[in-house]
Amino acid sequence: MNAQNPAAFMPDEDLMNTILCDLKRTVREYATAATESACPAVRKVFNDMTMNTLRLQGDLYTHMSQLNMYPTPAKALRQDVDKQLQTAQQMQQKTGQFVQQKTGQSGSFAHNANAHLHANAQHQPSHLM
Repeated sequence: MNAQNPAAFMPDEDLMNTILCDLKRTVREYATAATESACPAVRKVFNDMTMNTLRLQGDLYTHMSQLNMYPTPAKALRQDVDKQLQTAQQMQQKTGQFVQQKTGQSGSFAHNANAHLHANAQHQPSHLM
């Protein structure tokens, strides 16, 4: 790395920060693609790509941290971590209950959810339907 080289495209720290941000964005996009994939083979490909990108991001973060280019986060108190974990678990449980409740009533729920579309379609010209 030549952070001192004035002929460099940009300082190494700026370049690595840009790459790190792109890796984080890419992980989000791959995770979304995996979530949206209906085909198990495609889902596996995106899961594998997500994990590989996470490894790259972790390696780059470690390298930057060793070069003092990335501030080390403060230590988290165990009670704060436990509280956040408990909150996340409660939200996950509530979400699961909500999904179970709604999928148990999916016939009437799905029909009612689309009722406004059918009502609006009556007022549209036939070439828009």
